[in-house]
Amino acid sequence: MNEKKLKILLASGETETVEFKERLNESFYKSISAFANTRGGTILLGVDKEGNITGVDSSSRFLEDLTNRIVNKISVYPQIEAMDIKQKRVLAVKVTRAGWLVSYGGRHYERVGNTTREMNRQKLRALLLRGEPWDSIADDFSPREIDPAAVGHFIHLAVEKNRLTDVSLNEAPEVVLEKLGLIADRKPRNGAILLFGKDPQRHLTNLCVRIGRFKTETTIIDDKWVRGNLFQQLEETLNILRQHIGVRYNIKGVEREDVWDYPIPALREALLNALIHRDYFNIGNFITIKVYDDRIWFSNPGGLPEGITVEELKKPHQSYLRNPLIAKVFYLAGYIEQYGSGTVRMVEWMKEAGLPEPDYKEELGGFSVYFYKDIYTEENLKKMELNERQIKAVMYTKEKGRIANREYQELCNTSGRTATRDLTDLVSREIFEQVGVTGKGTNYTLKTPQRRQTIRRPLSKTPDN
Repeated sequence: MNEKKLKILLASGETETVEFKERLNESFYKSISAFANTRGGTILLGVDKEGNITGVDSSSRFLEDLTNRIVNKISVYPQIEAMDIKQKRVLAVKVTRAGWLVSYGGRHYERVGNTTREMNRQKLRALLLRGEPWDSIADDFSPREIDPAAVGHFIHLAVEKNRLTDVSLNEAPEVVLEKLGLIADRKPRNGAILLFGKDPQRHLTNLCVRIGRFKTETTIIDDKWVRGNLFQQLEETLNILRQHIGVRYNIKGVEREDVWDYPIPALREALLNALIHRDYFNIGNFITIKVYDDRIWFSNPGGLPEGITVEELKKPHQSYLRNPLIAKVFYLAGYIEQYGSGTVRMVEWMKEAGLPEPDYKEELGGFSVYFYKDIYTEENLKKMELNERQIKAVMYTKEKGRIANREYQELCNTSGRTATRDLTDLVSREIFEQVGVTGKGTNYTLKTPQRRQTIRRPLSKTPDN
């Protein structure tokens, strides 16, 4: 862009395809999303709303940092031109219309006249319905990018499960993918690359999993990125999860029981749901898993599909497949049993392990699953319908190790009769355990929950590490 064209744009003011931004802020990224979702356009950075040049940092570091920020936040690759007018730097950020819906912060924006607005749910839903699912889109991928070994492994699993009856073990990979609907006009679809690609992240950079071990929000013990095809992401992420959660061993006869802090099937199901149902149009974000001392958090780009609520996830519900081809492949391979039942089974597995139900939330522009190792949290105690005095006593006992009847009375400012009734109820619920004989020597401690989720294996002479 030359100086003459810049002056014309400044004189014309803001339009559907031109916007002025005095500085780098949140609205700058929203406008990029809006231009990409509408007709494209140019953002003049370093220009105020009246068209006066205010300038931006003229260093090469600022320009490089700006490019990286745009790519990392929105996964859009704009053309940026720098112009110096009267010793002030103006950046022309040119955005082309994208072939997919571009989001920023989990939200989608559009250009209406000379303003940037968030798309309403009705329009967004119509655009999504009108377009193909992400996994069905055929980009300019070469069949050579498909890994025959990955396809062969899938065929073996699917045939073994008797779910792929029209394919033989020696079938050519391209024939199998065509039967699965993963090839269009001899070109692999997005789903094919992500499921069976030799190097999916070569094209789909952020379509991976980031998993970290945290002591606190700011103290990070371990941080890993898991890449590769979806099957590789599943297995490697599960292996890392096992390294970061505790396990104890019980010996029963000639069998050894591995008792994990969390039911492994529940964690596996949460990861499968994330890989299968994430919003792959939102390519700026990745699946995030954070492991803390007392909980695990799964965060998945994209909220729940239209037509289903968080409350419905803990009871049988219809499945809304955001990526039907990916879901079909995982089903045929035997990784999922029945569409729409995974979130219900996670609840059942956690209950069987004596742990709180998982929490499902729509937040941060996506969907989250929380697993808790500690059943004695205030939130879970409320779900157990304990009264406020009992909840206060449980939290006190967690900190002090034990509580006596007299301490209960003082802590809760209540009578001896009420304290005895509350404590007896806590014992009957198997939350407290009575220690000592009745009288002044009696104390109450928290009862250790029974973890029933185990993996049994024959006892060997040399235990596994």
